[in-house]
Amino acid sequence: MAIGAFVDGPAGGAGYNGRVTSFVVLSCIVAGSGGILFGYDLGISGGVTSMESFLKKFFPDVYHQMKEDSHVSNYCRFDSELLTVFTSSLYIAGLVATLFASSVTTKYGRRASILIGGSVFIAGSVFGGAAVNVYMLLINRILLGIGLGFTNQSIPLYLSEMAPPQYRGAINNGFELCISIGILIANLINYGVAKIEGGWGWRISLSMAAVPAAFLTIGAIFLPETPSFLIQRDGNVDQAKMMLQRLRGTTGVQKELDDLVTASNISRTIKNPYRNILKKKYRPQLVIALLIPFFNQVTGINVINFYAPVMFRTIGLKESASLMSAVVTRLCATAANIVAMIVVDRFGRRKLLLVGGVQMILSQFTVGAVLAVKFKDHGAMEKEYAYLVLAIMCVFVAGFAWSWGPLTYLVPTEICPLEIRSAGQSVVIAVIFLVTFVIGQTFLAMLCHLKFGTFFLFGGWVCVMTMFVFFFLPETKQLPMEQMEQVWRRHWFWKRIVGEEEGEEEAGQTQTAPGSIALSTTLHNN
Repeated sequence: MAIGAFVDGPAGGAGYNGRVTSFVVLSCIVAGSGGILFGYDLGISGGVTSMESFLKKFFPDVYHQMKEDSHVSNYCRFDSELLTVFTSSLYIAGLVATLFASSVTTKYGRRASILIGGSVFIAGSVFGGAAVNVYMLLINRILLGIGLGFTNQSIPLYLSEMAPPQYRGAINNGFELCISIGILIANLINYGVAKIEGGWGWRISLSMAAVPAAFLTIGAIFLPETPSFLIQRDGNVDQAKMMLQRLRGTTGVQKELDDLVTASNISRTIKNPYRNILKKKYRPQLVIALLIPFFNQVTGINVINFYAPVMFRTIGLKESASLMSAVVTRLCATAANIVAMIVVDRFGRRKLLLVGGVQMILSQFTVGAVLAVKFKDHGAMEKEYAYLVLAIMCVFVAGFAWSWGPLTYLVPTEICPLEIRSAGQSVVIAVIFLVTFVIGQTFLAMLCHLKFGTFFLFGGWVCVMTMFVFFFLPETKQLPMEQMEQVWRRHWFWKRIVGEEEGEEEAGQTQTAPGSIALSTTLHNN
């Protein structure tokens, strides 16, 4: 039995016509650039917290532990509650914001949420660049979190709904590529400004977040709405048809339009999407919307994203070398993102998740083993082994970047029908922010107490999630989102749940029918 139950969609998007037009590409480039905001923040926060001038001004206790206290364990030099609050406060703000963003996205459109997110992000960057105390830094993080809550909720929806089914994986993966590019830009800026005399380079790092946010906000003004939302908003099928023809570059869009109208009609009957997603027939979507982003975060990837420079300083590299090491790991991730865009619609989602999972397992266990043998509580690690850890981390981030990174945003979005799609995406982003907050709040303490065991812990989680994919995640490549329900009816496990729901509905209809016939007969006889 094929436990994973590959369920391939029909080639070419179930008979849909069309191609990838320049209109689709330009729209998705503008929207996808919102990923740069998320990536830039991930990269900047880790970089500035490894800069001595930044630590001396805002976190003097950490600076003292790092520079002057020889009795503190190497694993504990950056362990500070205030430092972790600075890093992770963004994610609580994002968690709350994304729940509100779902209603905005459903009622006012995907573009409205993108505009709100970009505007708030700009305001946050102003507080960061002008910060004179920790309170201004926290306002900066909270505003950035609100902005990301809106953009991360709406942009993957926008990309999935604009893309032709047969290229949906590649186009949606562009969001993860933009995240990776954002981290890379942040790492390069951190590396450059750290050399500025006077120790104010961190202000440039924090304020430059306004640049990608301004690009997204201005670009969003000119973005078209998706055909799905145009139908969902006011039932304007003619407007949606014109937009679909422009997106697909052909007039033969009736089949795809019919599926969108059907999905919209179902969506209109739903009054409370969050309550609706709890129904039994949506159990597969809910489970996957909860577990995929949870697994994404317990890989330990955000340890690399926003603590990479700190971690490399911990194992003995100097400030400049640690910042450059973060650049190197991100270059590897960006290259892997591009590979994912090329192969995701050819090989499918499952294969990438499984191969990437095995790659990450081996990497985490190897790093843990190297640290266990070569890195003690006191004294620096030999430089050769520090660079070996860097090389293994490059393998790790590459494995994540062509599998769990992009597919965390793609898979939950494409499996949710229109009536729960916005709510499902909010669940995904909320879980990401919540787990990222927990990991951001606890990682430095975990590193201090578990030491090298931290990496074995992350490796164990990757084993669990790889098994989940093997047994419970069906293949969804090239299948139109409006026809996605068939994958659950054909999956070895989920068909037991979805099939039971359908059986109950059919039984209810069967019980109702005789009563209707009897009433009709009575009226006729009278």
